[in-house]
Amino acid sequence: MITTDEIRMNLVAAIKTSNLTQAEIAEKVGIIQQSVAQYISGRAMPSIETFANLCVALDLDANEILCIK
Repeated sequence: MITTDEIRMNLVAAIKTSNLTQAEIAEKVGIIQQSVAQYISGRAMPSIETFANLCVALDLDANEILCIK
């Protein structure tokens, strides 16, 4: 079973390996930097819309982040 912790860990890893700052990611996605910080810390999860925009901005495969093979 896929857990939100697994999804969050995959998203955090992708954010950290993007070589973009939180502010740069936030600008690309159209959110505030504090939201990105909350995703990284585990205090919040992005909405579906924000998740999709993060995948586009970071050139991610949503299936990989969601642990879907």
